[in-house]
Amino acid sequence: MIKRYEMIREIFNNCSGNQMRDVYFEEVETDDPEACVLEHFQDPDATFNLESTSEGSWVFTVESHGLRQRVSFTEI
Repeated sequence: MIKRYEMIREIFNNCSGNQMRDVYFEEVETDDPEACVLEHFQDPDATFNLESTSEGSWVFTVESHGLRQRVSFTEI
């Protein structure tokens, strides 16, 4: 059964002294949040770190094209 998630994508700013980041919210339906993230980031040099929270959310930290991003999936 396909699950629905709230996906939050945060793109961190590399400029020193600027702590702002871009944040995007989206609802997605997927059986596999990890496959969803891998499909989104096509950079062959990207690195991924997966954490799961005690609440059952999936949190990916991604380094791609010189940017650090965090992608979170919370089931809704």
